[in-house]
Amino acid sequence: MFSPELKALSEDIGKLLTSRQQVLTLAESCTGGLAAALITNSAGSSAWFDSGLVTYSNQAKEDLLKVQKKTLEKYGAVSEEVAMEMAIGALQQGRATIATSVTGIAGPGGGSASKPVGTVCFAWTSETFASKSKTYLFQGNREQIREQSVIALLMGLKDLLS
Repeated sequence: MFSPELKALSEDIGKLLTSRQQVLTLAESCTGGLAAALITNSAGSSAWFDSGLVTYSNQAKEDLLKVQKKTLEKYGAVSEEVAMEMAIGALQQGRATIATSVTGIAGPGGGSASKPVGTVCFAWTSETFASKSKTYLFQGNREQIREQSVIALLMGLKDLLS
């Protein structure tokens, strides 16, 4: 299901989190739980992975992650502002010490001139590291965009931990 490279990336993340005594939670939208599936594919991930929340609808983002309605209205679901609120909301759930989030437009529809298909926003936040967010514009079909999003999410986390 996952390439050897993706599995290795997930295992690297696990080693970094373990060595820093950090526990991860995820807030996913456009990836639909793909990042959590990859992470939980790694044996022993329960030691460093707490939870994954798939909040596909705006209402779920509000209800489960406490994303503010005014943030969604002002910036749209695909924005660094919403991604950051998603990550902060996820961090407030359970025992995690670090959170990441992803929200975007995987296509084939749903894009616009200002936010074309492939626009994906990320955020990383924790109790000990400075928060950051980033937007990428990926190319490809829905499956490729979702996979690129998982890679970017985990590479951003790896950079934060390194």
